[in-house]
Amino acid sequence: MTNQTDHRAVNIIKGLIMDGTRRANSGHPGGAMSSADFLFILFKEFLVFNPENDQWFDRDRFVLSAGHESMLLYSLLCMSGFLSMDDLKAFRQFGSRTPGHPEHHMTPGVEATTGPLGQGMAMSVGMAVAESFLRSRLGKEVCDHFTYVLVSDGDLQEPVSMGSAALAGGWGLGKLIVFYDSNKIQLAGPTERADCSDYKKIFEAFCWQVIEIDGHDHDQIRKAITAARMEDQRPTLIIGHTIMAKGSATLEGSEETHGAPFSPEEIARTKEILGLPVEQDFYLPQDILSHFQERFPSLVEKAEIWRRKLDDVLRGSDEKAGFWNFINSDPAARNLELSEFESGQNIATRKAFGTCLDKLMNSLPNLLGGSADLDPSNQTVKFREGAGLFHNITNPSGRYLAFGVREFPMGAILNGMALHGGVTGFGATFLVFSDYERNALRMSALQMLPVLHVFTHDSFYVGEDGPTHQPVEHISSLRLIPDFYVFRPADAQETRFCLELALGQTKTPSALLLTRQGVPVMDLKKFPQVIDGVRRGAYILKDVQDAEIIIIASGSEVHLAKEAAAMLAPARIRVVSAPCLEIFDAQEDDYKEKVLPAKIRKRFAVEAGRGNIWYKYVGLDGYVYSLDRFGESAPGKVLAREFGFTAEQFSRFIQDRI
Repeated sequence: MTNQTDHRAVNIIKGLIMDGTRRANSGHPGGAMSSADFLFILFKEFLVFNPENDQWFDRDRFVLSAGHESMLLYSLLCMSGFLSMDDLKAFRQFGSRTPGHPEHHMTPGVEATTGPLGQGMAMSVGMAVAESFLRSRLGKEVCDHFTYVLVSDGDLQEPVSMGSAALAGGWGLGKLIVFYDSNKIQLAGPTERADCSDYKKIFEAFCWQVIEIDGHDHDQIRKAITAARMEDQRPTLIIGHTIMAKGSATLEGSEETHGAPFSPEEIARTKEILGLPVEQDFYLPQDILSHFQERFPSLVEKAEIWRRKLDDVLRGSDEKAGFWNFINSDPAARNLELSEFESGQNIATRKAFGTCLDKLMNSLPNLLGGSADLDPSNQTVKFREGAGLFHNITNPSGRYLAFGVREFPMGAILNGMALHGGVTGFGATFLVFSDYERNALRMSALQMLPVLHVFTHDSFYVGEDGPTHQPVEHISSLRLIPDFYVFRPADAQETRFCLELALGQTKTPSALLLTRQGVPVMDLKKFPQVIDGVRRGAYILKDVQDAEIIIIASGSEVHLAKEAAAMLAPARIRVVSAPCLEIFDAQEDDYKEKVLPAKIRKRFAVEAGRGNIWYKYVGLDGYVYSLDRFGESAPGKVLAREFGFTAEQFSRFIQDRI
């Protein structure tokens, strides 16, 4: 009888999927229907969560990497009490809690914003990393849960999934369980047209446990999940062989069901076959709801038992209590230990970052991160050696994540760590490779995640490696991402304050763009305005009475601006350093007018990259000195001369125009 009720419940969920996509006149019913059996069994019998608090710390995480199957997740969240039937009826409508693809900050019970295929899989790896690390620090009484993921054929075709899976296997993430809904259909047709991969062999080679089942057989689903939960040395891939649009009247196995709702006639015939009332939309009877919620009292009790255990643990261990209080503190109020720098030296800002990172090991105990195989170049070697390599089995308290040459997986994994909570994540590579990582950067911003993305070698000063490694458009390109801070500090002092500001964020990701070449360290006694100026995004670094010209710059070009201004004396020139234009743009109008007075119309901006974005600041009468071409292979100082980035050449440019 229970088995019959389970199958009836799955059919009712399929009815909700059909009705929701039909009412919206858009959506993806086919995959949602093929995945319905697995997700129903998972939510009803296995997933540990608190029906009264979707943010309970020790809940299992579930990520719908196949975000186009959102109507399936929303139906289960409605049955869980997190959404209403009106929410389901508002699917894909403006302002609703049920957008076309899941968005974690909009919908209770949604753990990650998904849609760009493969990234949900990668983010789940980050969640599993965070769980493992926190378990090692707080104990199983406080942190001991699974991360479940549902992926589609399209997810696994995205290389970001493969890179993340390789890392998950190498790190031994035994509490990561992935269900692969292998319905062998994608938008354009059968997957065999585009993919001959044997994912069982691939994932076994990645050091995963792989289980193959009939994805519609509830007993096989139960046994597979149970076996996956018992394996603590390896992550598990459950390959569920399913049928696209399972249960539909005439469209089973059809790619037409991937991205379009069923016709009213198809829905009526399908409901009749599934035993659903044909004339009733959004049918969810109380007996099925009660059946689904049978575990809820025990789940609420489990959360309450956890709360009491947490109190006992915190009372019994000063170390765990201190760590717990730290990870739950306001990041902006933390007393971080950062390096101080002496003026008169030439220090690359990447080296300044590395020095600060070494200091942060002790004052930021939940800092985890690493480099995409550029440890020496990114200045992360000492952090690696001091913090230790992370591995779920051999060293779960290790804090260095060896990402290998996997920039995109790195960015998405960092997002998953931030979504889980309790850890602060950073990842480093060359700025030119931000292109590989870009969609994960965008998802950092879209999900309001305070992830730190570190990019070194920020201009043509990379030198001999040539144009393939010299970023030209990348600085401006990153500034186009909404709700994303792009910090380009002028020297070691600004680097310190930019890093401190980035680590104090709660909803905004940051990119820290750093030089390969040495730049002069400013004297804070001579330039005390640096400290507050960085917090405002741009500030007056060097001023004169009755200034008539403004030069605004970021990064290493700030020093070029200072030199040019000195060479052009007695011309009255103000130099403005702009380490973060996004923060400057958010300042009050009075401050912006103070830094860039409207009456001073002779303005120059200088940056060693594409200059388009700077016209906003120099105005109609201003000029931008930039590099709008690809670089060359030669020493950085030679390129500076060839590209016109010397004080003499820049000052002549200004002189000719004033």
